Amino acid sequence: MFRGAGLDSPELDARLLVGHALGLDHTALTSGAGRGLGRTETQAIEALAARRLTREPVARILGTKEFWGLSLAISADTLVPRPETETVVEAALAAIDAGGPRSRALRIADLGTGSGALLLALLSELPNATGIGTDVSEPALHTARNNAIELGLHARAQYAVCDFGTALCSGFELVVCNPPYVASGDMASLAAEVRHDPCRALDGGPDGLAAYRAVAADARRLLSREGHLVLELGAGQEHAVTAMFRKQGLAPAPARHDLAGISRALTVSFSAATP
Repeated sequence: MFRGAGLDSPELDARLLVGHALGLDHTALTSGAGRGLGRTETQAIEALAARRLTREPVARILGTKEFWGLSLAISADTLVPRPETETVVEAALAAIDAGGPRSRALRIADLGTGSGALLLALLSELPNATGIGTDVSEPALHTARNNAIELGLHARAQYAVCDFGTALCSGFELVVCNPPYVASGDMASLAAEVRHDPCRALDGGPDGLAAYRAVAADARRLLSREGHLVLELGAGQEHAVTAMFRKQGLAPAPARHDLAGISRALTVSFSAATP
């Protein structure tokens, strides 16, 4: 069924959904492969399969997604964290490593945190860091807060309802952001799976750059003199976003590429020596 519908990973999708419907992990699912299914179990599997055939992502159906080795709950109010966003974590950690040990005290801000993916990934790597995640959506922050609790990181994480960094004080050693960067006119042509994400987390305005302008205008205030800002980029946006931050008197480094070779993470600081 899934193969005929043209899904990218039909066998994996089927295994995950059947396991979810039956409450079985991979090992239990394999060992019980020959047993018969009751009517209720069959109906549960069929209901999940019907959702997947509408191109609802498996992660949304399961309600969880792994990011940076962490299991995160997601909701209708959050993006599904994607592998390419781990490039932002890599770039942020490279910037921190260039300035000293990871064990030092650091203050982190995650602008538009959603499920909390970036902030929680960084807190998991930086044992004495504290952080705050912002989002305009209170339900999204509820999801992020619950993820912090489940991962045992809640004592070092706070959350604030605001637009990017508008409610935050200054002096952060690290600011990260995965902003909405799809041009409004391109929204209708997004892959069907992506269109299940909340529109506000995708739509970056007429040219896709509205969020970058807002962050750039506030970046100097938010950062400490030794601080770094790391942003996710959409394909083809490096030149325009780099120019934006240079106009603010900041120094962007060459972007880090994701596994597909796309310029994905831009690191910005007061110094051109940013890694």
